[in-house]
Amino acid sequence: MDSAKAGSSMECTVSWTGALGTRSGMGFVAETGSGHTLVMDGAPDADKPDHGGQNLAARPLETVLAGTGGCTAYDVVLILRRGRHDVRGCSVKLTAERAAIDPKVFTRIHMHFSVSGKALPAAAVERAIAMSHEKYCSASIMLGKTAEISTSFELLET
Repeated sequence: MDSAKAGSSMECTVSWTGALGTRSGMGFVAETGSGHTLVMDGAPDADKPDHGGQNLAARPLETVLAGTGGCTAYDVVLILRRGRHDVRGCSVKLTAERAAIDPKVFTRIHMHFSVSGKALPAAAVERAIAMSHEKYCSASIMLGKTAEISTSFELLET
């Protein structure tokens, strides 16, 4: 869930770092408006060394997937807490498929939630996941424009 108000903006500066301080390779550092940094890199490419990375960090699209997981997990926990449910843990495993040709957008994403707590009603967890994907999670709603998104969940009693 994004705490930004309607009409507000976000910023991020992404800079090419090359490989280990050189100007070869495909390393990048993102500096977010909230003052955090995120390192990204490409996969090595034996056929085109100047196109490949050093495999030192997550790929840019992996960060998109991770951000989407963080966005929806945030929502699920917040919705369950607001419903006064005793939620104690939440993780989501995302698996994605991409188009075979450029632009290689995500075409399918499956999100499997593992939610733990004390006496959590399955209906409340199912509702929280649905609310996230239908109303609150900006990232999954955007990705839903190109990808078929499916969800599943398991409850763990703690």
